[in-house]
Amino acid sequence: MSDLSRRSVLAGGLATTALGVAAGGAAAAATPAAAFPAGVSGVSGEEGWITSTLNRMTLEEKVGQLFIQNVYGKDATTPDSRNLPLYGVASPAEVVRKYHLGGVIYFAWTDSVQNPDQIVSLSNGLQKAALTQGGKAPVPLQIAIDQEQGVVTRIGPPATQFPGAMALGAGDSDPDARTAAAITGRELLAMGVNTNFAPVCDVNVNALNPVIGTRSFSSHPDLAAELAAAQVAGYQRDGGVSSSAKHFPGHGDTATDSHVAFPIITHTREQWQTVDAPPFEAAIREGIDMIMTAHLAFPAFDDSGDPATLSRPILTGVLREELGYDGVIVTDSLGMQGVRDKYGDAEVPVRALLAGADQLLMSPAMDAAYAAVLDAVRSHRIRPDELDAKVRRVLRLKHRRGVVAQPYADPARVASVVGIPAHLAAADAVTDRTTTLVKNDAGALPLAASGKKVLVTGYGLSTTATLARALTTRGATVQTLETGTSPTDAKVATALAAAADKDVVVVTTMKAWDTSVTDARGGQQKLVKQLLATGKTVVVVAVRDPYDIAYFTAAPTYLATYSYSPVAIEAAARVITGDVSPTASLPVDIPAAGDPSTVLFPFGHGLTY
Repeated sequence: MSDLSRRSVLAGGLATTALGVAAGGAAAAATPAAAFPAGVSGVSGEEGWITSTLNRMTLEEKVGQLFIQNVYGKDATTPDSRNLPLYGVASPAEVVRKYHLGGVIYFAWTDSVQNPDQIVSLSNGLQKAALTQGGKAPVPLQIAIDQEQGVVTRIGPPATQFPGAMALGAGDSDPDARTAAAITGRELLAMGVNTNFAPVCDVNVNALNPVIGTRSFSSHPDLAAELAAAQVAGYQRDGGVSSSAKHFPGHGDTATDSHVAFPIITHTREQWQTVDAPPFEAAIREGIDMIMTAHLAFPAFDDSGDPATLSRPILTGVLREELGYDGVIVTDSLGMQGVRDKYGDAEVPVRALLAGADQLLMSPAMDAAYAAVLDAVRSHRIRPDELDAKVRRVLRLKHRRGVVAQPYADPARVASVVGIPAHLAAADAVTDRTTTLVKNDAGALPLAASGKKVLVTGYGLSTTATLARALTTRGATVQTLETGTSPTDAKVATALAAAADKDVVVVTTMKAWDTSVTDARGGQQKLVKQLLATGKTVVVVAVRDPYDIAYFTAAPTYLATYSYSPVAIEAAARVITGDVSPTASLPVDIPAAGDPSTVLFPFGHGLTY
């Protein structure tokens, strides 16, 4: 992408405008709402503050900095009984104080992210708990989230939404990738969230990958590396939040989900250097604050059978020594099955730290894990100087990213930053450049919607409703019939009956290739094939993985959006009706079903009007 395409040049102008607006909002949001933490005033420079703080910390406080945990509750001080079995205390603030936590991570299922005003209130409440716990060296929290955008989005509207990494890969624009990260980062920071576990740096070379897929930019390492670097710059330089490249040493070539099983990557060292390493190397060159580990075996580096998270040859030997990375290494969730098969929940954190990790994410048995790390330091299994080096990295990140100087967000500024019209317009423009027209054999697109009778069917209540609404506003008479991820024969029959009097059928698919999990009945494939057999004009829109078409190759019209977020579906409607001409190309190869050596549609393929 060294020679910018026409759309990249246009995106550059958009990036300048959007970043200017975002920067203005964040500058206002950065106005402190409270005094500096104890120990900051009068200390000269970053290293002075780090050394002063480290020297005053107790062992318990140092160990606490190594843990980032999820807490239940929508505000900091209200007791939530779900915290009791995990931590023995009820309120999020009590959890922070009990363990002197280094960080907290937000999820929808913990009730942490209900709306922007609630999020900023929770963030400030948790920071207050960290900074008023009575110790000699209180340290503000990392408040973290997985706001990758696309299929992994924790904070929904009114926060600005983008279609995710693979969509950005389809757009093939560094400025667009940076814009998406910058706006996301600025909005997170306005809500008091200072750490984003993104971007995904895995290179998705396996079309059957159940856990990465569209979270990856591309199956081509060079494109993935360029966009990863652009997003690191967007998050950290423009957005002011810490960025975390994941999942080292690379999770892109597996058909196993590490949340529930233990993947094994069989790449040689040479293959890793060519395929997996480039995005991580690019992120390191860009100054990435954090790198997240993967719970998978990589025998070319370590044949012990240990996951990379617990592997000293991988985390210290490869990441620290070979790649020269000296930022924070954080584990993926220690509650995932891929890291729990071989050792107990108390032993895993100790082994991760011994391997080279600095921070432990979501330990499932916190009392046991915290005690085990304390015991490991007291027994010199973890040397005190090694502990100090880890804490020093965490403190440096917090100081360098501005968390120490500005631990609180200003609630009054949330509305002027989060989901503002300039951000939403930028998201629409970026997303318009990501919808890929893969097939248009019958010339069905662009569709003159006015006066047409249209059936919108397939995956997703919100997805089909958003698409139907967009077509209705353009003059079509639309019937909506959502059939789910695994349609029954009865639902397929109902859709066929509904299609009988329609001029056009638009059918959305979501991982229709995955009959082992997502579409266990094969119903999505059956739905598309039987709709095609009616002879009607059928437009297939894959709203997640672009690989679905391998399972119904007879489809003459096929679009890939890489996301079922409304911003992506609305962009697809603009492409379908010709309001926007498609300009994106496939960022991956689409292989034939059951034959990965045969490529149906190659990387770079894409049609326009």
